[in-house]
Amino acid sequence: MWSAATELLSSRYRPPGVLDFRILGPLEVIADGASLRLGGPKQRATLAILLLNVNRVVSVDRLANDLYAGAAPVTAVTQVQRQVSELRKLFGPAHGIETRPPGYLLRLAPEQLDLHRFERLAGDAGRALESGDARHATELLRDALELWRGPPLADLEYESFAQPAIARLEEIRLAAVELRVDAELALGAHAHLVGELEQLVAEHPLQERLAAQLMLALYRSGRQAEALALYRSTRKRLVETLGLEPTEALQALERAILAHEPALERAATTAGVGAILVVASASERLEQLLAVAEPLGLLPGRELIVAGLLGHERELEQEAAAVSARRALLTAPSRGAVFTTRDLPEDVVRLAGGNDVELVLLEAPAALDGERVPSELASILECSPADVSVLSARAGENPGNGVFVPFGGGEHDWAALELGARLASATGVSLGLVGTKAESSSGRRDASRLLADAALAAQRVVGVETRPILAEPTEEALVDSVESAELVVVGISARWRRDGIGATRRALMRHARAPVLLVHRGPRPSLLAPGEARTRFTWTLEA
Repeated sequence: MWSAATELLSSRYRPPGVLDFRILGPLEVIADGASLRLGGPKQRATLAILLLNVNRVVSVDRLANDLYAGAAPVTAVTQVQRQVSELRKLFGPAHGIETRPPGYLLRLAPEQLDLHRFERLAGDAGRALESGDARHATELLRDALELWRGPPLADLEYESFAQPAIARLEEIRLAAVELRVDAELALGAHAHLVGELEQLVAEHPLQERLAAQLMLALYRSGRQAEALALYRSTRKRLVETLGLEPTEALQALERAILAHEPALERAATTAGVGAILVVASASERLEQLLAVAEPLGLLPGRELIVAGLLGHERELEQEAAAVSARRALLTAPSRGAVFTTRDLPEDVVRLAGGNDVELVLLEAPAALDGERVPSELASILECSPADVSVLSARAGENPGNGVFVPFGGGEHDWAALELGARLASATGVSLGLVGTKAESSSGRRDASRLLADAALAAQRVVGVETRPILAEPTEEALVDSVESAELVVVGISARWRRDGIGATRRALMRHARAPVLLVHRGPRPSLLAPGEARTRFTWTLEA
């Protein structure tokens, strides 16, 4: 049941007659306090797909493909049109479903979707905790978590289109729980948290942050031996399951408990190290990946996780030795593991989810510059809890004159900008922001104002200066504008499912002289992004 505060927050922005859509539990639509009776599985699935892409156009082909799990019959388009028509009748004048080529768009105000309300409350709570107001943060997070009525989209959990979304929704819920625990630990509520944390650790045995929170709660409750035993069991699981030692943060917490450091009684020390996961299929491909990753690993509070994921066990010992030798040359803190895999996407996502990874860095598949994203990479882009970057390197052609970021203000461009800015700052090179010149025929102004906003954000968050570069709005001009780059960092369009990586990105990969790093943000977006996109929980963004 919702708290009175949550009900007030929810109703304040919804006048009578405005529909309330809920996906944080079984799919539900509320009109004037009563639940609407939705139709059969196909109608519910159609609505769910539109809600998961709220305020964005979903093509008829995409709807048909998702509704029929990639095996759409010849009547699929007619079926999609019928489902949309029935939803419009059910919702009445307030339906919000617009016909927008090549498909449909469900337009909702922010407070009409429970996910958006959750994101707003969680974002406010995060800012409250950062400012030292743990009590207000706790109240906001409790209200946010009360919006969850059970597993997300519980009535559609077996639909293939819903499974990646459900996994991401579960991820953001767990992140909110962890943040609420941080806030309650700061308030001294360690004793009553122990039972809840024990259950959470049992459910998520590879989540080091939860283990750290439970260790701290146990220690503060006078149970030092149990806290240390938990560290040992967590370390054993990590080594046996992932082949990795605990993060430096968890090791430091164990040392602090052994030393009875006074700081443990005053403040929570559960914030983990932000890791960069470097994944290679062979050791000889590590060099260019580590050239990008190592400067990031040298930033404060960062580490590298170097993973060799192999197709056959005959290569295991040789590759493990090669990775270990290469790690010995790193100046950044690192951990490493080499193992065979039968499901590369599953293992990459598992490593990222179990190690508080902020960025997954991969080598580009050979087919990436084609019309479609290869299936293995597509699965990682769909399910990764972290940002994903893909390096297309051109050995021996690197002219070396700074980092360049083609920037159009899209949601993934902000993640590319932050990564590019951090790389430029860490290596001491210049950062160029590339935008388009004015188009007199269309009346569109040039991109200089957009680049100025991006420059101010980069200065505020990363402390790096930028230089604006304006190019004609053609693929050839874009390639020419980055000719002197040491590295080009560009966001993968949100339309990659339909259009692949896009024509301009293909042109860069084929013709740019410098390596190209494609970036796709995960559910925790860039700190440079505009305010409405800055909560760590957002993964659906309005235009």
